[in-house]
Amino acid sequence: MKLSFPHPIIILLGFIILAALSSYFIQSGSYERVLDLESGREIIVPGSFHRIADRNASIYDIALSIPEGIILGADVVVLILLIGGAFYVIEKTGALQEGIASLIYKFRNRQYLLLYIIGLIFAFCGATIAMQEELIALAPILVLLAKKINYDIRAIVAIALGSALVGASFSPVNPFGSLLSQTIAELDLNEGFAYRMVFLILAISIWCGYHIKFGKLKTPSAEAVELKPSKISLQHSLILFLAFGGVVAMAWGIVYKDWGYNEMSALFFIVGISCGLVGKMGINGTARAYTEGFGEMIFAGVIVGLARSVYLILQNTSIIDPIIQGMFQPLETMPTQIAALGLYLSQAIIHLPVPSTSGQAVLTTPLAVPLMDLLGVSRQLAVLTYQYPAGLMDLIAPTNGGMMAVVAAAGIKYNGWISYLWKSWLLLMALGLISVFIALFWFA
Repeated sequence: MKLSFPHPIIILLGFIILAALSSYFIQSGSYERVLDLESGREIIVPGSFHRIADRNASIYDIALSIPEGIILGADVVVLILLIGGAFYVIEKTGALQEGIASLIYKFRNRQYLLLYIIGLIFAFCGATIAMQEELIALAPILVLLAKKINYDIRAIVAIALGSALVGASFSPVNPFGSLLSQTIAELDLNEGFAYRMVFLILAISIWCGYHIKFGKLKTPSAEAVELKPSKISLQHSLILFLAFGGVVAMAWGIVYKDWGYNEMSALFFIVGISCGLVGKMGINGTARAYTEGFGEMIFAGVIVGLARSVYLILQNTSIIDPIIQGMFQPLETMPTQIAALGLYLSQAIIHLPVPSTSGQAVLTTPLAVPLMDLLGVSRQLAVLTYQYPAGLMDLIAPTNGGMMAVVAAAGIKYNGWISYLWKSWLLLMALGLISVFIALFWFA
């Protein structure tokens, strides 16, 4: 009997149980925290780690963490449902299929250019606003595009979601990553900008080039689009304008109006209803399509909630701080290059129990900075050794609910995603490590 790879929900339930079991082997502990006025966040006080009364997770705690995790992620779950419902309505109007067919025809002799453009757009969104969860609802579009141009769906998701995550990882202006860490490290935000930009360009070029080259299927797909001139109707043009306008408005709201998930959800609810009415689906037809879209996205929403449950267990048992302290303390006595490598790998591992890049910056930067000072190297190393591995781990960490939800929504098995992605992921991990080693001399 052949054993099948665990379902994503089973994988996350396994991590929840593993987190709970860890509480019996790791003594609870905590760092003292103070409010950092520049970043507006509470940060760790170096050297303040102390043991506290041991807190172990019971079976009751494990069970309770599941609904509590979903409730904690309610704003993201609602965003997934409302944006997913909106794009399902748009797909039902036929506008997406017509728009994609027209786009493919225009780039019929330069498909690689179309994919580079897609990669650059998503890389820009990742580098500036750390886009991730917002891509969950776009999964059906990516599946449709992959079928039409005869590409492996994993490659198309890698070019879209992957480029956004790579952009966020290598970005010099990511407010939830590099900028936050630099602020905590008390560095000039302009320092190292050009250096990071060089490696951002290299990373995106390598990433997109790899998946454009190796993602093409050798066997023609039965659904590959027939390359013939196609004119988009006025009705479908208006629907696509509303959909694209919604994405632009969302980006504007995030950057200039400090929008959260609720504002984005409200925007796309209006977009979805408007597109249904323009597509002549009628009020009831639009409502039915919208609720069908909910059904398509509910699984992705549950995945996001379960990922939060893992962190909730670790937080409630107070074992996150001991894990970080146990990884960082031995590095103080190591040679500089070995310490930099150890810090880089430690930050990658830490991202499993701490899947929030901003949360990881707040937790680890205050500890990495004194280590860099002790080793006599620039504090930029504290930022770079966090920035690259934490961001890149988002591509593979099963505790990253956003990635898991996109992969699930696209119909990709987690083991299939990892088996396809691991070579390109290692390439960028190596690139980040090269950047760190060069930075030892560059910022000396």
